[in-house]
Amino acid sequence: MFFIISFILLIILALAGTIMSQVNEPKYNVISFQKNIEIREYVPLLVAQVAVTGERKSAISSGFKILADYIFGNNKRVTRINRAAPAAQQDGERISMTAPVIQQESKDSKHWNVAFVMPEEYSIKTLPQPKNKQIEIISIPRKRYVVIRFSGLPTELALRKHQKNLINFLAKERINARGKAILAFYNPPWTLPFLRRNEIMFEIEQEIQ
Repeated sequence: MFFIISFILLIILALAGTIMSQVNEPKYNVISFQKNIEIREYVPLLVAQVAVTGERKSAISSGFKILADYIFGNNKRVTRINRAAPAAQQDGERISMTAPVIQQESKDSKHWNVAFVMPEEYSIKTLPQPKNKQIEIISIPRKRYVVIRFSGLPTELALRKHQKNLINFLAKERINARGKAILAFYNPPWTLPFLRRNEIMFEIEQEIQ
């Protein structure tokens, strides 16, 4: 009986992680793929980003808390009745959660940039503005990325292994990457390892050789 109950609880936890992961994701077209590596073209995106210092794992945790506070209502929305009327600010609009949570080391390696992708229904003019001055709203144009996808816990060892595989793929295919690796995590922390979706991405040139 104990084993049956344990098995049922395991299934419930697995389903909970999967259901909670079913949030909006940024749209993209797959240009080509080989096994678990894809070349994707993403549509233009809006992201809310915060710079956090410290070790990678603690930085993403701190960044997540700051950004979660913003999308849960610590923001201000600007409305205008007509063009002649002055803009009015209203507090506390909740923004839908999206996936993934994105992390990238800065060019000078002094901090980590942590970002949430904003829901597609917002534009730069209609997105509520953060009250926290640490948060920056960035508009990203249409871009292409090479992406490797893997499950399991995103340990430092796993991240290094899959990033190396992706770099080897880039060298083999003679694809030029831009900037540092982008880490993308799609699941809440209670998701079982085999159900997790993790990705490492590099921005690449538009023309693929």
